[in-house]
Amino acid sequence: MVSQIQPLELHPDRLFSSDPKQRELSRALYKTVANLPIISPHGHTDPSWFANNECFKNATELLIIPDHYVFRMFYSQGIKLEDLGIPRVDGGQVETDYLKIWHIFAANYHLFHATPSRMWMDFVFSEVFGFTEVFCPANAEQFYHTINEKLNSDEFRPRALLKRFNIELLATTEGAGDDLVHHAKLKGTGLEKTVITTFRPDDVVDPDNWKFQETLAKMAGQTGEDVHSWNGYLNALRKRREFFRQHGATATDHGHPSALTADLTTAECEKLFATVLSGNATAEQKELFRAQMLTEMAGMSLEDGMVMQIHPGARRNHNLQVFQQFGPDKGCDIPGRTNFVEDLRPLLAKFGTASDLRIILFTLDESVYARELAPLAGHYPCLKVGPAWWFHDSPEGMLRYRHNITETAGFYNTVGFNDDTRAFLSIPSRHDVARRIDCRFLAQMVAEHRLSETAAFDLAYDLSYRLAKEAYQLTK
Repeated sequence: MVSQIQPLELHPDRLFSSDPKQRELSRALYKTVANLPIISPHGHTDPSWFANNECFKNATELLIIPDHYVFRMFYSQGIKLEDLGIPRVDGGQVETDYLKIWHIFAANYHLFHATPSRMWMDFVFSEVFGFTEVFCPANAEQFYHTINEKLNSDEFRPRALLKRFNIELLATTEGAGDDLVHHAKLKGTGLEKTVITTFRPDDVVDPDNWKFQETLAKMAGQTGEDVHSWNGYLNALRKRREFFRQHGATATDHGHPSALTADLTTAECEKLFATVLSGNATAEQKELFRAQMLTEMAGMSLEDGMVMQIHPGARRNHNLQVFQQFGPDKGCDIPGRTNFVEDLRPLLAKFGTASDLRIILFTLDESVYARELAPLAGHYPCLKVGPAWWFHDSPEGMLRYRHNITETAGFYNTVGFNDDTRAFLSIPSRHDVARRIDCRFLAQMVAEHRLSETAAFDLAYDLSYRLAKEAYQLTK
């Protein structure tokens, strides 16, 4: 634990190899990509920030309360979520003294040593706010008041930060029933092609989703379709996809428990759907319904050109008590095993050879990188492998990803990097880490005479910028 104030220095060679030859080439590669525009095609920032362009109010509200990477670490050390100001589902009492919460943050900042959160936060303190000292209890109040003062200035409004961060594209993610009012408000501002939405229909295709019945009823009103008939339900989904496309969406997002897919007959679908709607479906029937809906969504993507993202394997809300008291996305989702080879077989048997279909696969199960994902993406025209994701969005995780994927799938069956974050101010740092790690990996391959320098410089650009634009259909 830091007891005295220390200088905050972001070393220019951070994350590069200690080998002098590799480090030198990493520097040269990184220099060509460090200032490229940021493409952030998969994220969870709040679109109201950019629609309303109001000043962020408070350091605690911005940097702690929305960031489950931060508060899950504190929770693991016995600090109550109520004491961190995390809102309760029942509206019960939580800490509202933001300075007090900030002091908890400072007193426990040492918990993040050697974690990605520490790298991201130090970058934010240094590069975004201009601090030259390591954050600690001794300077906590100075940081807090300085940050709040800057947040109250026009230079730190959301739209100004979009420009300052050189963000060319930022995709948010909204549920199927969302009215997209904030994206509608962006039309005519010049930002409607910078901040776009993503269609995430989990709330109407997963019977276990806590908003399933509510959103299904809402979708009926939005589309005028009879969502209690199989055909009406599918038509409603098509209309919602089109509505999202009108607000910039180029992709869909599917966070299912598994990658299971199915290809049932129409009669079987109608019967299964009726069972699901009755509320009497078994766990196996619910899983089969989710499986069928992944296949249905792939078919719709082939129709309308939307890129499909599938990221299974998160065991959502593992801590039931936290979920019941604070709701979803509170740091208690845990990685689980996945089986892509067998689970995707029905979908791929139907659509796998369609070169006009783009499916991006993410995983929290690193054991499948080399065994399943790389061979699948290295064969099926419709498949690409998403970047190291979530728990593996880290220097070591990114290196493991490249080492496991590249020999079988190559670089061009991957899709660059996405930051998948709610923490807006950390976006530049996350992309910086990804660019540094890719440059390190490329430098190692050149040093081992497995790649030419010319190819390495081309790849550095592609991995940092071009592949993401192409993968998410952002070049049209």
